[in-house]
Amino acid sequence: MRVIDVGLREGHEYRVRDTWLTVPNLITLARFALVPVFVWLTVDGRHLDAFVILAVLSGTDWVDGYVARRFDMISTVGRWLDPVADRLSLLVVAVTFVATGIAPLWLALAIAIPDLVLAAVCLWLFGGSPDLPVTVLGKVRTALLLVGTPLLLLARVPGVDGGPWSGVALALVGAGCLLHILAAGDYLMRAVGKARGLRADGQDPREDPSRRG
Repeated sequence: MRVIDVGLREGHEYRVRDTWLTVPNLITLARFALVPVFVWLTVDGRHLDAFVILAVLSGTDWVDGYVARRFDMISTVGRWLDPVADRLSLLVVAVTFVATGIAPLWLALAIAIPDLVLAAVCLWLFGGSPDLPVTVLGKVRTALLLVGTPLLLLARVPGVDGGPWSGVALALVGAGCLLHILAAGDYLMRAVGKARGLRADGQDPREDPSRRG
């Protein structure tokens, strides 16, 4: 049973679409639209409702990728839209948790600082995304954070608080943050290596990939 890249069709020659209007992209945008709802519920102290929304966000994180791979709907927009939406969503969740006292400050810092450094370096080297594949390390990191963050909310729900959920959630989130830092370092090294390789071949890393020879 496949756990990573669910829906991948082995041996199938995928066609990358230029249009942004695909079902996976619409799913990504719909998920991202739930983030403000989560913030409002959390700030309002409605932790059970916020837990449900965040659980839906976390549980459906794989859906857009599955649909894209299973039904051959991979697009150039989707390649950057999905990871950017995921990173922004996770950052907003972390900041909301810290601002409302649900999680310690290190959660937001461990997520924000590596992402900001990566964004700055990739913007400098490539003028945008270096279009590197996500590694297993990055996917495990994401899975830990997607499971751990809803549990932080669950630990605040009356009748559930006082149980083991808070400790379990912090352990998962802590492990996810550690892998997040490691994954960012790995991505940074691969981005720098790709830029150097393109320059060695006489190509400008900031040039549109579609125009490279």
